[in-house]
Amino acid sequence: MSYQNIILEIKNQTAWITINRESKLNALNKETIGELKDAVSSIESDDSVRGVILTGAGQKAFVAGADIQEFLGKSKEEAMDLSKFGHELMDKLANFPKPVIAAINGFALGGGLELALACHLRIAATSAKMGLPEVSLGLIPGFGGTQRLTDLVGKGKALEMILTGDMVDAEDAYQWGLLNKVVELYELEETAQYILDKIYTRSRSAVAAAIETVNSSFDSNTNGYQIEIENFGECFGSDDFEEGVMAFIEKRKPKY
Repeated sequence: MSYQNIILEIKNQTAWITINRESKLNALNKETIGELKDAVSSIESDDSVRGVILTGAGQKAFVAGADIQEFLGKSKEEAMDLSKFGHELMDKLANFPKPVIAAINGFALGGGLELALACHLRIAATSAKMGLPEVSLGLIPGFGGTQRLTDLVGKGKALEMILTGDMVDAEDAYQWGLLNKVVELYELEETAQYILDKIYTRSRSAVAAAIETVNSSFDSNTNGYQIEIENFGECFGSDDFEEGVMAFIEKRKPKY
């Protein structure tokens, strides 16, 4: 599929997805969300891809929110449909069986921060700023931000960010647990790739099982401990487990 609002490149086992609306500060509109959903679906079944890095074009913004123009004139039902459409993308990323890293190169606001929150790991440039300013528009976050931010930083900090609508800088976000790393802008892409390269030396099937099992701890309808038991057992039946054990015994690096 040819994309108008994103760029999809596959390099050395990594799918690089860049939101490419720099003149709009990479704001998310419905078309862009649809393209992201399509791109993520296309690489899920691509065995040559082992991980994903998601970033924004330029140096100003990762994604500076949703495209507010699309909100105008919407009915309650239409607004709920838009929210569900965004949730589908965020849930797809959060439950993706391959590691997804958000490389936050600038502003990550509103839907942009929600997009980053849906990724498994978040790395930000020192100059990046993050926030959920929806209350200033008479709204609340609608793409999962109220839930995922709370999971990461706790109820108190999540409410502080959401109720004030204030932005936080990268260092504060790191201290709160929102970010995994903060680096200089010129190091951002290299650092994201470095982390994925390390993951690529691990078992592909075990990585997917770990993502599923950790995610299950946030599902109130699922017994995460039981999922862990089941996935632990499944790993024992995998070729990767056999290779990993033999490599350990033979004192060599496993070949996954």
